[in-house]
Amino acid sequence: MDVDELLSFLTPETRPDVKGHATDYLLGLSGNREGLRHLLTNPDLLVAVSSLTSDPSNAIAKECYLILINASADEKLHQVLVNRANVLPGLLKNLQDPQFMFTDQICTILSNLTRHRPTCNTVSKAMVQQEVSVAQLVDMFCTEGFNKMASLHYLGPLLSNLSQLPDHRAVMLDPHRCVIKRLLPFLSYEASATRRGGVIATIRNCCLDHACHDWMLGDDADVLPFLLLPLAGPEELSEEENEGLPVDLQYLPDDKAREQDPDIRKLLLETLLLLTATKPGRQTLKKNNVYPIIRELHRWEKDANVSAACENLVQVLIGDEPEEGMENLLEVEVPEEVEEKLKQADQKEQEENKKELEETGENRKSQQIQDGWIRS
Repeated sequence: MDVDELLSFLTPETRPDVKGHATDYLLGLSGNREGLRHLLTNPDLLVAVSSLTSDPSNAIAKECYLILINASADEKLHQVLVNRANVLPGLLKNLQDPQFMFTDQICTILSNLTRHRPTCNTVSKAMVQQEVSVAQLVDMFCTEGFNKMASLHYLGPLLSNLSQLPDHRAVMLDPHRCVIKRLLPFLSYEASATRRGGVIATIRNCCLDHACHDWMLGDDADVLPFLLLPLAGPEELSEEENEGLPVDLQYLPDDKAREQDPDIRKLLLETLLLLTATKPGRQTLKKNNVYPIIRELHRWEKDANVSAACENLVQVLIGDEPEEGMENLLEVEVPEEVEEKLKQADQKEQEENKKELEETGENRKSQQIQDGWIRS
């Protein structure tokens, strides 16, 4: 279809049936790489689509939001969306409306846009201009029934993406705001892996600020039981082992189930490993008898990548303390040649794990949650 002709159909004044055919065509176009390249070379199409998200027809508006979801999944189109189409003011305004019909679609678009650091910064600046804070997003996320037409699950990945930025982490880690504490119960939220994954990725990013580890592991935030519970199973521990655990982890029932998603289990283990970066953190995990939980998880675990994450954590829990001056593992400078060798070893291990999974027929398709974002 000729671009100029198509644009003539994507106007508020066009008959609804003609507009519907045009948006349906663009939705199909946005669903493949070649179509996305076409949108990149013809950005006015996305400008027109963005303007029709406020169309009186709910069906047309929904299709336009779906087109924007597909477009925002391609990093090459991010600048077109935030600059040429100027989607952010409208998205952020409608996101806060508890009666808006397409809030879940908006959450997904913003989650896609914030996956990469440059556009994440752009979204963050727009939030300041629109007076939307991370604390407000967390309030929406934690308020049951905030929007009866939306689940708001994809606010989880959006929060994790925003937590890549130090300013937003500072808000989340402010002891007076209790933002992190409000998110912790969702680590065991059975209804949505997207929500659970977004929350653990957020907490993992916050653990990069090692100065806050004491507060996070202290009585005020007390994150450790929340991180351990999804990793614990029904295995019977000795009385001595049980007594050394946090109260919420003691004498678990026979039907206690672990987190089902291996990517989330891996994130939980990586978060615990980050908390062992400082000497007080290591001492806290050892004092709370974390080792038996990870030991039983490792015995049960079938995913090679999660097993490797278990082994990394166990090495710290049962290993000797680093020598003086190297107690903070996040501040240790690794020589470039050593870092390169470690990267090569890690790549080799990943390739071996992948080969093992393929040979055993256990390879699977799943959402990959890493680096603060969810990759579809």
